[in-house]
Amino acid sequence: MVAASTLKLKIEGMDCGACAAKIETAMQRLPGVADVAVNYSQGALSLTLDADRTSRATIEAKIRALGYTPVDGPAGSANDRDDAGGQSAWWSSRKGHLVIGTGAILALAYVVSHFEPAWSDWAYIAATLIGLVPIGRRAITGAMSGTPFSIETLMSIAAIGAVAIGEAGEAAVVVFLFAVGELLEGVAAGRARAGIKALIDLVPRTARRARGFEVETVPVEALGLGDIVVVRSGDRVPSDGIVVEGMSEVNEAPVTGESIPVAKEVGSTVYAGSINANGELRVEITRTASDNTIARIIHMVEEAQGSKAPTARFIDSFSRWYTPGAMVVSALVVLVPPLFLGAEWFTWIYRGLAVLLIACPCALVISTPAAIASGLASGARRGLLIKGGAALETLGKVKTVAFDKTGTLTVGRPQVTDLIAIAGMEADVLAKAAAVERSTSHPLGLAIVAEAETRGLDIPRAFGAGIATPGKAVTGRLKSGFVSVGSPRHAAEQGGVPEEVLARIETLEGEGKTVVVVSEGARLIGLIALRDEPRADAAEGLARLRTLGIRSIMLTGDNARAAAAIGGALGLEARAELLPDAKLDAIAAFKSEGPIAMVGDGINDAPALAASSVGIAMGGGTDVALETADAALLRNRVTGVAELVALSRATLGNIWQNIALALGLKSVFLVTTLLGTTPLWMAILADTGATVLVTGNALRLLRFGQAGNPGKER
Repeated sequence: MVAASTLKLKIEGMDCGACAAKIETAMQRLPGVADVAVNYSQGALSLTLDADRTSRATIEAKIRALGYTPVDGPAGSANDRDDAGGQSAWWSSRKGHLVIGTGAILALAYVVSHFEPAWSDWAYIAATLIGLVPIGRRAITGAMSGTPFSIETLMSIAAIGAVAIGEAGEAAVVVFLFAVGELLEGVAAGRARAGIKALIDLVPRTARRARGFEVETVPVEALGLGDIVVVRSGDRVPSDGIVVEGMSEVNEAPVTGESIPVAKEVGSTVYAGSINANGELRVEITRTASDNTIARIIHMVEEAQGSKAPTARFIDSFSRWYTPGAMVVSALVVLVPPLFLGAEWFTWIYRGLAVLLIACPCALVISTPAAIASGLASGARRGLLIKGGAALETLGKVKTVAFDKTGTLTVGRPQVTDLIAIAGMEADVLAKAAAVERSTSHPLGLAIVAEAETRGLDIPRAFGAGIATPGKAVTGRLKSGFVSVGSPRHAAEQGGVPEEVLARIETLEGEGKTVVVVSEGARLIGLIALRDEPRADAAEGLARLRTLGIRSIMLTGDNARAAAAIGGALGLEARAELLPDAKLDAIAAFKSEGPIAMVGDGINDAPALAASSVGIAMGGGTDVALETADAALLRNRVTGVAELVALSRATLGNIWQNIALALGLKSVFLVTTLLGTTPLWMAILADTGATVLVTGNALRLLRFGQAGNPGKER
């Protein structure tokens, strides 16, 4: 007995949700097959197979019978990289062959009818039937596999009916135009998949691995954790890692969308696919090829494109009733006028067949998933990672956005904001404080040292390690004497602080800042105020949300004074001293009023991210936050929240435009058909034309963020 195993195949020829539904239905009817998942945007099939009951060969034969081509490995995998850069030539595809074949037969029938008019009807009948063979075979296979109301079924009935009433010439043209329409759908769907294929191409296929003094070229898949790779100027980083030698600037735009090259030095993190601008770097690999940033983005986007948005689920459900309903309407068009109004049978059979062609649901079925797939791919290319169509739809409907404070609205580490010299010069106060703090790892001390180095100060040498009094001060011996950096309370205990200095300290602390007192011996020489400052783009990001009509609020576990200071500076409501369960209560309250998004970056934010209508993680946050959230801002910018909302609204607008295009065009042709002004060949154009228009409209989302778009990057 063979145990059930997972089978993954790439399926060539899937262009829309209807194609995926047809394959999924057929697979579900086979014995020993379970957990069927078909993703047309990836061109992939995954299922669990009991080979004792159904063989892999049977699976592949069924797929081929439906008109598609199975290939080993899921789409987008490493094995698929050779064709990741683009589509194969249209004339080499199965649909291309059908177009060329039906076109040649139609041309031959035309030549025969021109030179031998008596043979005209027979020539066109032959052209119709020959061109209809592969279409009819797929219709029969689909019907036997659980999809009786497919577009192939409608086409076959219409073409055979046209031949039966003596319109063989039109029938042959309809078969040819149907083949052309399918080919155009395939080309358009291939363009929609280009977003993922472009991501695959970001990662180089080989890497220069250093082994001692030797450097060897190896496939990126051969890199292991801890390997050292050499990344020359102009090279792409082969996998995520940490710089262990060298300095350079790295262009991370392909990964995060950040347009300005980022300086890298020893200890800096670099991402797979980013480009080394200048200087040679040696990088220690921290993630393998299958787990690096690009691979994870690709995996998440592929999964997201496989999940159906609410509108897509509704359209799929609607289309299952729409197609048989359309066949009933077509039958009524054929039967009612002749039977009850004494109209001519030929005329109304012809019009009924035209209605049947117009009713094909392809354009309607593809209207939503095409827009969703383009929206997800467009976001990924701009550092906006969205994990599903449902999240993409919800983002455009949010009424409130809740932000965590530390690391989300703020940079996540204290920075020196004020430097006040009480005795001597400001630079002297900062340099002496940095000398004392240089040996500590306290966040405030690190901030003081960083500020001194940024200003290029000459930091005095301290003799021995600083002596720390936990919670109070750290003291070091300099050439000029003992210097202490401590809390105002500690300074007061040591000898008193003048009233005017206390007033200044109180003012600074009222602004949400932490104040340290610098003393030399018993003499107070200065004050240094520090605060976790707002991100440079926080105010702009919140302003963009206000422009979009969205309310912003800060939910933080920090103290009320610090929260009020940041909230006041950014102009948003703040709720402070919230434990994780209190954040959940706040989220639930806002959620009752309408969809709410939560933006955070830490482990403590994970419950709130999961509880909100849509969770958004900052790209620099913890893995837990990134995995829990429905979307991630890889550029790590607050402005990305407004960009997500704008992208979602653009996608929702595109969906409704597509639905209007699909139904509107069909409605117009339905009226003209009933009035007798639409021939069969134009009726099929109503469907294929609408499908191409809908797909082309969806592809416009790939340009989201360019000039004139409300979500434009800056």
